[in-house]
Amino acid sequence: MTSRGMVPSQTSRGMVPAQTSRVTVPPIVPATTGSPSTDKVPVPPPTAAPTVSQVQKFVPEHSRPYDLDHSTVKPIAPLHGVGRSHRGDQNRSFFSSDDTALNKQVLATHAVEIEYLNVRPLLAIVEDILRHGMPLTADTAAGAQIQGQLNALDDKVFHSSHQDDKVVHSSSREAISHTSDLDAEIVEMLAFPINKISCEIVCKSSAGGEAHSVTMDLLRSLSNYSWDAKVVITFAAFSINYGEFWLVQHMHTKNALAKSIATLKDLPDVMLHDSHLKKKFEEVLNLLNEVLKVTHCIIEYKELPSAYISYDSPEILAATAHIPTAVYWIIRSLLACASILLNLIGSGHEYITSTAESWELSNLAHKLSVILDHLQNKMNICKDLVERKKSEDAYLAFKKLMEQSHIDNMKVLKAMIRSREDQRPIYDGTKRTNERIEVLRMKYVLLLITDLEIPHEELNVLHLIYNQPTMRHQYEVLWLPIVGSATSSNSLNSLQETVFYDLRNNQMPWFSVDHPSLVEPVAIRYIREVWKFVHMPMLVVLDTHGKPSNLDALPMMWIWGSSAFPFSRDMESSLWSKNDWNIELLLDVIDPRTPEWIKDNKVICLYGGEDIGWIRKFTRAARKVATDLHVNLEMLYVGKRNPRAKVQRCHELIYEENLSHIFSLKDYYDYVWYFWVRLWSMWNSKKQLGKTIEDDHIMREIMDVLTFDSSEQGWAIFSRGKYEMTKGNGDVVLPVLENYQSWGHKVDHPDKFVSVLDEEIRGTHPEHHCNRLILPGHAGYIPERVVCSECGKIMDKYVMYRCCTD
Repeated sequence: MTSRGMVPSQTSRGMVPAQTSRVTVPPIVPATTGSPSTDKVPVPPPTAAPTVSQVQKFVPEHSRPYDLDHSTVKPIAPLHGVGRSHRGDQNRSFFSSDDTALNKQVLATHAVEIEYLNVRPLLAIVEDILRHGMPLTADTAAGAQIQGQLNALDDKVFHSSHQDDKVVHSSSREAISHTSDLDAEIVEMLAFPINKISCEIVCKSSAGGEAHSVTMDLLRSLSNYSWDAKVVITFAAFSINYGEFWLVQHMHTKNALAKSIATLKDLPDVMLHDSHLKKKFEEVLNLLNEVLKVTHCIIEYKELPSAYISYDSPEILAATAHIPTAVYWIIRSLLACASILLNLIGSGHEYITSTAESWELSNLAHKLSVILDHLQNKMNICKDLVERKKSEDAYLAFKKLMEQSHIDNMKVLKAMIRSREDQRPIYDGTKRTNERIEVLRMKYVLLLITDLEIPHEELNVLHLIYNQPTMRHQYEVLWLPIVGSATSSNSLNSLQETVFYDLRNNQMPWFSVDHPSLVEPVAIRYIREVWKFVHMPMLVVLDTHGKPSNLDALPMMWIWGSSAFPFSRDMESSLWSKNDWNIELLLDVIDPRTPEWIKDNKVICLYGGEDIGWIRKFTRAARKVATDLHVNLEMLYVGKRNPRAKVQRCHELIYEENLSHIFSLKDYYDYVWYFWVRLWSMWNSKKQLGKTIEDDHIMREIMDVLTFDSSEQGWAIFSRGKYEMTKGNGDVVLPVLENYQSWGHKVDHPDKFVSVLDEEIRGTHPEHHCNRLILPGHAGYIPERVVCSECGKIMDKYVMYRCCTD
């Protein structure tokens, strides 16, 4: 009868000690160490199980990480410091001269590769075997770790897409049933080399082969395969033995055939020692976990799209230079794991209690983790390069698309907004429903482009204009929120999410993108780089064919509202040709009382400033003159371009003291903002049409009003209906009104009041004046020459930084 602990040798048919039948996996061998011993392992007499001393003499000295002469097993210092150094130290010394020499040896085994093989289907089967081949104690930390790793890799493969349109497997659990015919052919084609390598692992391990020699032999057997194929084929070969071991272990209590095989392998008795097995297989699973991660990383290098990165590029060469070394250590690690399984067969718990392999498995796992860090760092560099090139190609394709003519606007809108076939990426703020992009087909689309910081007064005024019935059926407004940079997507934090949904659901009655992340990154880059969006809201008009017909339609929207449709340059020129500088153009329908005043041919006075003392004097003087000269006068306070707390206080005091009309006290800010933004819109509109202060009367008038507003004084404009107009700064208008007795006799009819007042204002020249014009930085056009409205001289130009808080 065979003695306990002895197994038949597959090479000599004799009896050998169980411990010597395993593949010896030493730590990293120093360069000065001689060639490892490859002598035949002698056969001891078949009388008793081998003692510790007997085992020691069959193990080469360089493979003894523990002192076995002591009654208590004590570890000695590992060679090369593996397992003792910190991760940072290991990273710094990883590519030593020894590794360089090893890399050259491994490269020498590599021949010309056969055609490209997609080894992912094969790796998916390996993962399936690892997933189901778990130790008896299924709650081990390592078991949970490798299970989590497999699940994470499933998700990664599911979400990844390859440029060469290869089949992407949704989950390794379904790999076998969902592989394509081509993948099945690859698995079938590799079946022979896999089983051949599996036999070699068993045979050479049972023969007492030394780890380095066996690893190099396997590499030479796989010389014609790519590096990723070498790894996966070896991994698959290992998984056959690994899977068979656990299949028998799992089934030996339920299946008679499995029970007989387990009996011959002496597995039931071994499995009684649970606590020892748990620790042993935690170490094995830890190492397999590292093997799996490095294997996936190597495959990722092979899958980098050649359309965006050349395999001869410096980035790839630098990244893949050490893949041969990584392949070597993967195969060597798999041999170490295989030796554990082989030594369990018929060895008894004496082997299980041995800790020699534990140190080695830990060293190998650490080595692979360092290799993985290096490969992943290099992979990140390559991926960044690929993403930059992909983004650049996508951006150039998007630019070309925007410049081409199309049958309708769908190509452009779908290129801007990502969506699946079953997705409704457009939110209708009126109906509060999601719609398909097709709802905008063959319509003019006004893209409202903003970030999440939209002035509430701008939204309120847009509401007023949007609700105007004129031409509204001809176009739709679509809000495109731009949050990301020119190279990133619109990802939001929790606060931004809250702000976005509040705007979309409660303040946008038009269409909106359902979420900012649906705006394509190439569209964001195009909007920022070509359309020059920074922070200020834009309104870009896409015609029915998706072609941008106006990149800044907001000025037209503020000036003429929906009646400016289709917001083209031709329409803009046409509208200006029908308008002149008058109170109707200046006020439009900002205040609902204005049309009635114009219709009744009343004298309308608009005034501004934030000096309440001047306002009191001016309004009282104007009212006295109007009363004495029988002029039907209506006065309206329009504040300042940047309404602050002082302007609000002026509104309140004017209302309380009944000095003049004001905008609605509740919404005064919106109306004041609208008045001044219309002035700036007129300025920008004229500028876009190529007009200048020198050749355009309306631009000069706008410049005068903006100059008045830039001073610290008040100012006033008088108009009779939509006919005569006059204006003046506070230090001119007020003295003229207070001295009306000297010129009042000229007003023999109320209709002459404005023309006489204009004559007096023009004839008044204060001894000293200091006019200034403050243009906002986003005005878009800063004139080289500005003429003073008082004296006609060219004003000096300065740069001023101003804080607009009180």
